[in-house]
Amino acid sequence: MSVEIATSAIRTENFRKTLGRLDIIFLSIAAIISIDTVAQIAAGGGAQAFTWTLVIGVTFLLPYAFVVSELGSAFHEEGGPFVWVRLAFGKLAASIATMFYWITNPLWMGGSLVFISAATWDAYISPLPSGSIGDYVFKIGFIWLAIFVAIIGLRYGKIIVAVGGIAKVALLAIFVVTVVIYALQNGVHGYAAGEFSPTLGGFLAVTPVILFAVVGFEAPNGAAEEMRDPQKDVPKAVASSGLISILCYLVPIFAILAVLPADKVQGATGLLDAFKEVFRVYGPAAGPLMWLAAIVFVFVVLTQASAWMIASDRVQAAAGADGAFFRYFGRFSPRLGTPVRMNMLSGIVATVFCIAATVLLSGSAAAAFTVVLTVAISTLLLSYLVIFPTVIALRRKHPDVPRPFRVPGGTAGLWICTVVIYAWVVLGSWVAVFPGTLEALFGVDYDFHDVWGVDRLTFEGFTISTLVVIALLALVGYLYERRRPGYSPEDPAAESAAEVDALAAHENRPATRIP
Repeated sequence: MSVEIATSAIRTENFRKTLGRLDIIFLSIAAIISIDTVAQIAAGGGAQAFTWTLVIGVTFLLPYAFVVSELGSAFHEEGGPFVWVRLAFGKLAASIATMFYWITNPLWMGGSLVFISAATWDAYISPLPSGSIGDYVFKIGFIWLAIFVAIIGLRYGKIIVAVGGIAKVALLAIFVVTVVIYALQNGVHGYAAGEFSPTLGGFLAVTPVILFAVVGFEAPNGAAEEMRDPQKDVPKAVASSGLISILCYLVPIFAILAVLPADKVQGATGLLDAFKEVFRVYGPAAGPLMWLAAIVFVFVVLTQASAWMIASDRVQAAAGADGAFFRYFGRFSPRLGTPVRMNMLSGIVATVFCIAATVLLSGSAAAAFTVVLTVAISTLLLSYLVIFPTVIALRRKHPDVPRPFRVPGGTAGLWICTVVIYAWVVLGSWVAVFPGTLEALFGVDYDFHDVWGVDRLTFEGFTISTLVVIALLALVGYLYERRRPGYSPEDPAAESAAEVDALAAHENRPATRIP
């Protein structure tokens, strides 16, 4: 028995079953391992970065994997997180949560990933002055190449994403091996063992960055109906990708912190800065190797963006198909099997934001725009405040739905896992929206203006305004579809009462249907 939403136009789509277990693993790796943040975590948290990454791996990533494994294997309909929230809390809650989940990704691509890639290209491959015609061509080309990978269909897109995932792990492995060679030639000059001891200051400095970097287990479930066997493959793929991902954070971070001189870590502005330092062991070959590493790095970042576009665009398209957003964006291409309209919207949003960032970040409005960018990207964490509790609500509302995987420990284990990961997300969300408040509470030094370039009142004004605008975008789409002729008013309580006995379109077994 499964669950489907009868009001969703997505029920008319015929999805191709193209994602096997390895495909799901590679898609997860591409989404979860943010290669651009590895050195940022090490530089921002010092020696404690490794300690807190390990703590988060055990206390957040593990229970988070349990929760997504249960949700993804039991409720495997196209749109993943949208479907979970829709079934648990109704269409309005799903509309807002999905908008916060989706909007992060085109803004992150257009306001962050393209700039990291352009800076890498300029520093290690070929000169690319900021604001030049070449700079604009590179950034806009990057965005639409990532969108192209999302549009061409999973049959081909999954191969590109898989190559990117393999390249990502290989690049980090080469870095770790090179660090070992560097240590053998130059000795160990990094942090002393005692400096790895956790402190409150280190916790507040690096935890939100780590938290944002490691989310993404649920991303492949955006394409759940394109999986061959989600009941079996989702839990195993989550376990495999989770183990690989945490190792790809822990090992390189430890290598950076334990081996590189402390001043080199403090000055690291990205992973390739650390590469440049350790690649000195290769002598004359260092230059060509750095060029090759930079090419691979840009490709990896590109496929990282594509993986999130593939996943989040499907989640938002599922919202459109059900009338929780504009239905126009809920259509899938019959030929490609992808939500092309939603993909195009993501590309347009990313392009506009990229152009705005290129112009504003070099002007007097740079500080204000940075605040808006940071908050907009952080909305992904806010969406989990609604997504994570669905695992408890769906246990209550749909107890008879088969669950190939259950969160260990029975009801107590379910509540413990959910409360723990929810607490982490509350912390990350609070720090994103109200930075510096916890430092003030616990007596940790925090110069607000020095960090953000604006005073707190200005920051909070831009922050709250940005969040309100994003929520209004969701509400406009929801209310527009609600007012259209033929709309049937619904109530979350009425929905749950009607969720019984229908046949899932994609399975030969009983299903629960929501009107």
